[in-house]
Formats: sequence, C-alpha cells, structure tokens
Amino acid sequence: MNGSRPRSRSPCKSHEANCGYSAKDLMECSKSQVGYAFDDLICMPGHIDFGVHDVELLSRFTKSISLKTPIASSPMDTVTEATMAIAMALEGGIGIIHSKMPIEKQTAQVENVKRYEQGFISSPLCITPNMTCGELVKLREKCGFSGFPVTESGKLHSKLLGLVAKRDADFFSESTLMKDIMTKVEDLVTAKEGIGLREANQILSDSKKGKLPIVNAAGEIVGLLARKDLIKNQDFPAASKDLNKSLRVAAAVNVLADDRKERVKALANAGVDAIVFDNRQGDNEDQLEIIRWTKKEFPKMQVIGGNVVTRRQAKNLLDAGVDALRVGMGISSVSTAHKDRGCGRAQASAVYNVAKIARCYNVPVIADGGISSPGHIV
Repeated sequence: MNGSRPRSRSPCKSHEANCGYSAKDLMECSKSQVGYAFDDLICMPGHIDFGVHDVELLSRFTKSISLKTPIASSPMDTVTEATMAIAMALEGGIGIIHSKMPIEKQTAQVENVKRYEQGFISSPLCITPNMTCGELVKLREKCGFSGFPVTESGKLHSKLLGLVAKRDADFFSESTLMKDIMTKVEDLVTAKEGIGLREANQILSDSKKGKLPIVNAAGEIVGLLARKDLIKNQDFPAASKDLNKSLRVAAAVNVLADDRKERVKALANAGVDAIVFDNRQGDNEDQLEIIRWTKKEFPKMQVIGGNVVTRRQAKNLLDAGVDALRVGMGISSVSTAHKDRGCGRAQASAVYNVAKIARCYNVPVIADGGISSPGHIV
C-alpha cells in the first residue's frame, strides 16, 4: 500500500449497466425519422425468472375475439379457403377466406368451417327414409359427413325415425332404401332438448356411440352431437371457437366490388366471426363508407379495416368504427408497391406507429406481411 489510499471500487451505477435502445428511442427519435423493417431490429436478451411453459400467447384479433395462437392466414386465393381456415382455427389461430369467388361459394366455405367442429350441431343435415344408398354416397361425397339422421320429411325439426352411419350402407346395393338399413329410433341413444353440453358429452362417452341425436318432447330432432368432436377437443385444446363451440373464421370483402353490401349480408347470415375489408390502400372513402354501413346494419359484427401504415390513415378508420386494423403496404414477397409505385413504409415502423394510435381506441393491430420467421413475430 506504501501509505497511499486504496483505489475506490464502488459498483457501477444502474444506468451504466444498460445497453441498447427501447422501441420508443428508435421509433420516436426527433433527429432522424428512420424507417425500420423487422430485419433491421433484434431483441436483446435480459434477465428472466420464468420458464417457456409460463409464456402466454393469448392475443386479441379484434376487440372481442382473442386467439391462443395469434396468427391469421392471408385472404389470398392461393392461401385461404375452408381447409386452411379449419387448420388455422384448430391450432388456435384464424383463417380469412378470400373474396375472389362468387358470394354463394364464399358463404359455403364459411359454413363448412362453422360446421366442421361443434359442441351441439344446431343444423345437422337430415335425409328421408326413401333415399337410396346410391344417393347417400353422392351426399357423403358432397358434404364430407358419413352419418345422417333420418326424419319423416328429411329436414330438421321433423320426427326422428332413425340414424344411418357409415357402416350401415357399406354392403347394400345402390337401390336399397334408408328405411331398410337405418338404426331405428327405438334402438338409438338420444338426449332431450335443453340438455347441457357437459351432460350430453358424458352420455355420448358412456354409450360409446358415434352420434347423439337431440330431440324435443314431440320426438323431433333439434340438434346432434358427434363423438368425433370429443376427440378433436382432446387433440386441439387451443382451438379457436365461438360461444356455440364452432370454429372461428373470418372472410374478406373487396371494398371496391359492386356487390360488397350483398356479400357482407350473406357472410353475416352464414355466421362469419369477422369481416376483413380488403384493400391495399385502406384509407379511402369506399372503405370508410362500407365500414360505417356494416357497423350500423350488424352492430355485433367484428370489422377489420386496412391496410394502413400511418397514424393519420389509422385514425380515419378508427373513427369509422373498425374493431381491428391490418398494417402493411409493399412489404410482402409478391407486393410491388415499394418498387413500382414508390409508396409504403418499412413494416416495423408502420406497426409501431399504427399501434400507438390504435391503443388510444382500445383496438388491436394485425401485422400483414413482412413476417418470414418466428423472430419477426417476437
């Protein structure tokens, strides 16, 4: 020591241990309005006191729809129809069915998703006792189901006579009638109208039957429960479902199409959960008008507007009443907006700025495009 004072070894101050920048530091720097893409940014690791199993991904898709897996498939004709929408919903996400098809076909796609997996099937397809095996085979190929209730009129809310399962028609000629091969109603396990889903599931599980018809006091069928749905519930616990236990699905509407209002009405009647107004430049009078009209005609319908990339664009759609915003312009692999039109915005900057104003309205945002890896999602 030689009589000298010891050197001070005081610890670093807390701010000296920090490094990197916050999103606010980067996005709101007054000196440099730089646009950032997802590839320009990376999250720096920090201290954690939890495990992977503690991470909760539940996020809002719209004001009133939440997803356990916050991923939506694009409303492109090469991406999303009923098959993709079903797969997305089973995994906890949602599919947006494209609009490049006739109204009747798009609504049929929505109905296919809504019917795919349910607790109580409120509108089961019924057949008449005089239908032939040949006609049954064609019906199965058309709708994808194998079992059907047999009623007097072949319709719902008609007296239940029996049930035809897949194995019942396997070894009969095409001319054989349903009334000759069906399992008659007196041999079926049924449940009374008004039964709870939990109790109905228990009956189906205990009976080891494939279908549980729900009948009213007059013996008329009013619903159906399928054993396959119990299995799907076990395989896909995170599935996106509505209050009726149907899979959730969204559908796109072109805001410039002449039939846009008729399409919105048809989709609403088909039971779609959300309507996505599809337009590359979302801040236009046609979209604002159809948003206001839709929210007036169908107040409970969840409406998603877009696309937008600036706060000013977002505010116009938010004031019109949207329940979510799609963000992005010119950032997908097939988009030419940046190159050919010199228009758009780097996606990370667009998402940050739109989310900033959307939060004031309690409206979620959807990053549309520019996502090519799990790191971009983080």
